[in-house]
Amino acid sequence: MRTLSGANATRFLLWLPATILIASCANMNMSSLTGPTAAPPAFPAEQLVGRWGLAAYQRDEDRTRTESEARQQCRQAYEIQRGPNGGVLMHLADQTEPQELRLKGLSGGKTFIGPEGEAGGQEDREVVSFDGKILVLRWINADVAARYGTAVYVKCEGPPPRVAKKKKSTKTTKTSQKNQGPVFMAPPPDTDPEPQN
Repeated sequence: MRTLSGANATRFLLWLPATILIASCANMNMSSLTGPTAAPPAFPAEQLVGRWGLAAYQRDEDRTRTESEARQQCRQAYEIQRGPNGGVLMHLADQTEPQELRLKGLSGGKTFIGPEGEAGGQEDREVVSFDGKILVLRWINADVAARYGTAVYVKCEGPPPRVAKKKKSTKTTKTSQKNQGPVFMAPPPDTDPEPQN
């Protein structure tokens, strides 16, 4: 039987851990090294289209109260419309005009709403929860999240409220005359009596 001696034993001891490491990596799932992979979102974009009452909170204990406040905002609802390319039209942080956003998913069931790009980007919002009637979104960017908080959208039921038209009054009251300021009248015409013959 041959035994290892001197330099050969040292080489063997250095080679053995590398061999074990390579063998163990061959049996690993490589996706576990790269993180979550893209997946379909948990729900289709069409479920977000409609009128929503919107409010936000900073502390988790305020969520229930915020849902109630969002429900009251249906009088001035936030409208989410279909985008021309299958997304939804919503506002990004600090933007005055809505733009088309995508629903993006990751393995593990997470869904995000944001512009084109990988799920979980700095302009995305993570869907904390959605049951078809209440949608809770959290901004990924920490600075934006600190300013805007966690948004609660509550689906508004029924048609939008009618806006009552104000009737124009034809009657003038003494009070309204006083508030109008001075009234200027034209002087009477200058008429001289006809000379008599």
